[in-house]
Amino acid sequence: MQGTKYIHLLLAALLLGASALAQSSITTVPEKVMQDVYQKIKTPYKYGLVMVPADNSKKLDCPSVFRKGNQWIMTYLTFTGRGYETWLAQSKDLLHWETKGRILSFSDTTDWDNNQKAGYVALQDTKWGGNYQLNKFQDKYWMSYFGGQQRGYEKGLLSIGMAYTQKDPATAHEWQRLNHPVLMATDSNVRWWENHTLYKETVIEDRARLTGYPFIMYYNANGDSVNKKRGAERIGMAVSNDMVNWIRYKKDPILNHHVGITGDPYLQKMGDLWVMFYFGAFWKDRGGAFNRFACSYDLVNWTEWNGENLVEPSEPYDNMFAHKSFVVKYKGVVYHFYCAVNKADQRGIAVATSKDLGKSSVSFVEPPPSKKKK
Repeated sequence: MQGTKYIHLLLAALLLGASALAQSSITTVPEKVMQDVYQKIKTPYKYGLVMVPADNSKKLDCPSVFRKGNQWIMTYLTFTGRGYETWLAQSKDLLHWETKGRILSFSDTTDWDNNQKAGYVALQDTKWGGNYQLNKFQDKYWMSYFGGQQRGYEKGLLSIGMAYTQKDPATAHEWQRLNHPVLMATDSNVRWWENHTLYKETVIEDRARLTGYPFIMYYNANGDSVNKKRGAERIGMAVSNDMVNWIRYKKDPILNHHVGITGDPYLQKMGDLWVMFYFGAFWKDRGGAFNRFACSYDLVNWTEWNGENLVEPSEPYDNMFAHKSFVVKYKGVVYHFYCAVNKADQRGIAVATSKDLGKSSVSFVEPPPSKKKK
């Protein structure tokens, strides 16, 4: 009897493995599944701004949200004219946030990244509605970032680096950085679509090793096959065994709209299905900047949602751009954080939700009245 029990367990395991393998071999996600995902992630209620600059000389951008203990932590970017720094804020309810300080700061050195450090948390728990904690590798918490030497808004050669800490990631302290980029637009093995500039990344751990590697980086970049000019921004992949040495994966991007921007990927997993949140901008059929999603069974072949935008410009605080997603589900409510930009070019962080939670009292500082020439 005992032997029969073990045989049944073995057969069940083999069937589960076969099912997972069959699922991962599907390269197109059915429309019915895409519709189901949309119903789960849609956030029709705009709560409003939750983080804004203290004055109009600063801009806030690119939220990343994770959980530590009973607190929610947000990393985000600030821009004041010199370049990007990465900051940290804290919340108990995902709606009211308190700034705590810098985690990637400007350097008064000649380092490759002294004037640009735009960071994004890595190795977060990817389960939809899960714990959203950051996981360690080699006893370290990790963060990817893009950095550069030139002053200004995304100016000069921007490359991807890695940072880490052994301290509490929920506290504001300077993370340690590798002393070199891990991916550059000037690398000898650079691909045709990324030979000009590299931008935002997200790094996940794939324990199933669908690509053959445990760590996958998705990032957007621009370039073209001939002149290494700006070109469209597209999303592609790199893989790693150790979080330090990264290998470009596949020749072509995985998401490509040929014009404008397809960028800022962020992933979560619903059962066997991976969901990538990203933003589009300046496409032929859609103006402005807006948030979308795509789905995959194998992390390589992605099916794009062809329905309504998840978030798009509609309010005074986001009437120019509503883009750059970070989405979490907590206690039955979906929170879709995004960068909100108005027509006065003020830039802050807003959230839309799946349930009506009221309205935010946070607002941008009123811009000074324009001086008209007599």
